[in-house]
Amino acid sequence: MVTEVRGFTDPQKEEYFRKRFRDEEQASRIISHIKTSRSLHIMCHIPVFCWITATVLEDVLETREGGQLPTTLTEMYIHFLVVQAKVKKVKYDGGAETDPHWSPESRKMMESLGKLAFDQLQKGNLIFYESDLTECGIDIRAASVYSGVFTQIFKEERGLYQDKVFCFIHLSVQEFLAALHVHLTFINSGLNLLEQQQIPRWSTYFNKPNLQSSLHQSAVYKALQSPNGHLDLFLRFLLGLSLQTNQTLLRGLLTQTGSSSQTNQKTVQYIKWKLNENLSSEKSINLLHCLNELNDRSLVEEIQQSLRSGSLSTDELSPAQWSALVFILLSSEKDLDVFDLQKYSASEEALLRLLPVVKASNKALLSGCNLSERSCDALSSVLNSQSSSLKELDLSNNDLQDSGVKLLSAALQSPHCTLETLRLDRCGLSEISCDYLAAALKSNPSYPRVLDLSVDYNNLQDSGVKQLCVLLETPRCRFETLRLSHCDLSERSCEALSSGLSSQTSNLRQLDLSNINLKDSGVKLLCEGLKSPHCTLETLRYIGLSGCLITEEGCTSVASALSSNPSHLRDLDLSYNHPGDSGMKLLSAGLKDPGWRL
Repeated sequence: MVTEVRGFTDPQKEEYFRKRFRDEEQASRIISHIKTSRSLHIMCHIPVFCWITATVLEDVLETREGGQLPTTLTEMYIHFLVVQAKVKKVKYDGGAETDPHWSPESRKMMESLGKLAFDQLQKGNLIFYESDLTECGIDIRAASVYSGVFTQIFKEERGLYQDKVFCFIHLSVQEFLAALHVHLTFINSGLNLLEQQQIPRWSTYFNKPNLQSSLHQSAVYKALQSPNGHLDLFLRFLLGLSLQTNQTLLRGLLTQTGSSSQTNQKTVQYIKWKLNENLSSEKSINLLHCLNELNDRSLVEEIQQSLRSGSLSTDELSPAQWSALVFILLSSEKDLDVFDLQKYSASEEALLRLLPVVKASNKALLSGCNLSERSCDALSSVLNSQSSSLKELDLSNNDLQDSGVKLLSAALQSPHCTLETLRLDRCGLSEISCDYLAAALKSNPSYPRVLDLSVDYNNLQDSGVKQLCVLLETPRCRFETLRLSHCDLSERSCEALSSGLSSQTSNLRQLDLSNINLKDSGVKLLCEGLKSPHCTLETLRYIGLSGCLITEEGCTSVASALSSNPSHLRDLDLSYNHPGDSGMKLLSAGLKDPGWRL
């Protein structure tokens, strides 16, 4: 059940097919085929789709030795429907596998189920009651027969009060049958169910390409208007069914066929025209999947060619071409481990266009890309998303200001946010940003674990650092790395840090205070924290005392702290300081101490 909700990861997809097909060669061929067809590989995120795919490919490999395997979503579901019709013919009707799959009775079943699927899809229903079936002309006895015969398509269950309820085996099956019903209705009667417009038969005969193109355009329009995308797969199936090759696969169920290259070309042009509107990324990506169902890959191939030749200029891309670029990056066989915005365009416009890629990446490098508060607003939606993969976000060297960090901090409070590293150095921040970050991390103390606020362009002040240090004393806080180098801090910050380091709840492993004028007095305060048995620091590069104007007195404090508390410290950086000979002797002598781990 957990897998059904979360879906399969890429390794789990492969594991499923290797367990499903014991023949290693057959399993490898199927896995290779699915990876080649990226739209199928993406859909295999849904466990039920893996089962449908396995059912189809097993049948195709057994019955069509050396035959071409399905490459699109529509092909896959047509094959699945044909397999179920064949099972019914052999298992229930006593026929042979070589007999025609479709009989008048099974065609009627499909027509009834298709009408039910379409009517209930429009209403947003996934579970059907007797009244829903009656509206579609199906009585309860017929429905029970359907669920007993097409067991892998339609099923009957018991409801809360022992009433019979029905549903399709999966929503995608309902969407496919709904599209098939709309297509069949138009071909057989000229009725456009999406507009409830009846076309005279003579008009259908003479003007069929234009009328079918109108049907497709109304389907595209309705799918784009849907606020939750509930018609997205329906649209892909409806357009895929217009291909002559797919209609050939359904011979026997389709008593007439109807499509032309002219119709499909008009539909392709209409989709490309819609792609140049300001659509959401989800809707744009679905339209590109629709083009794939229509066997038109010209837009994607154009961008791929530019990427291969290194001639891609994002300054000149149309909205449709931006969508194609996002589609290519998301459909890549390579895992989106690191996304570097500089490779495409160091601009806010490019970030907003490529936001779905950021969401799917583990690490986003957005340093020095002229980003502003507007980008923070967009990124907060990514961090707040349950499906986001982002673990590391580098926003350094952008003029985000405190207002931008306020937006990011709101997203950090989300229980869905799993960001582990956040870099905000050189972002024009003040102590107010520390307030926002501290409040966010108190709310969701597990993340992030690494926070970089270094460099003097961030004017954090001692009060800001004090807010962050309070986090170290927060239960469940997993804060491990804090970088504050080049910030204008005083010994007041050292006092706050010392208190945090000695906290029983502190998990801090690295602290970078390099190039800050701490002086010996500040280091002495920090060392009080180092003496605590609760201090968990492992790298004194963490203090990074480099350039902190430390003399012999400071070295004495460090040596004393390390001797009094055999610590976890492994790395100490005292470069560009003035320890003097006596300070170096103290540290050298300490290295012989068995308690030291430097």
